[in-house]
Amino acid sequence: MAKTGPTTITEYIAAAPAEARPKLRELRAMLKRVAPKAKEGLKWGNPAFDDGRILFAFAAYRTHLNFMPTPAALKPFLKELAKYTTGKSSVQFPYDKPLPKALIRRIAAFRVKQVRERDAKWM
Repeated sequence: MAKTGPTTITEYIAAAPAEARPKLRELRAMLKRVAPKAKEGLKWGNPAFDDGRILFAFAAYRTHLNFMPTPAALKPFLKELAKYTTGKSSVQFPYDKPLPKALIRRIAAFRVKQVRERDAKWM
């Protein structure tokens, strides 16, 4: 019988590496406060928040957590993100350092505002 993966964010976090779980729970709680009306679910196998459009997603890796709020949501924060590894639509936060909570909240709030004001897609 084929092994099935997690079907909820809670299951995803429980299945993540032990060092990732506290950061995943912390990030999830922050994102819930920024977007309390958003639906939680898994998209592409990763935890995501959706409010008519995908707001942001996140994922656990061996050495870091990926936060994925879209390229347009990261763009205004590139100077502040310079000390982190970034991709087109993601930023990596290592497990051995505290999460930059204020920065994450500002990026997430910016993304929520984009979607609500402009119906911004995943751009």
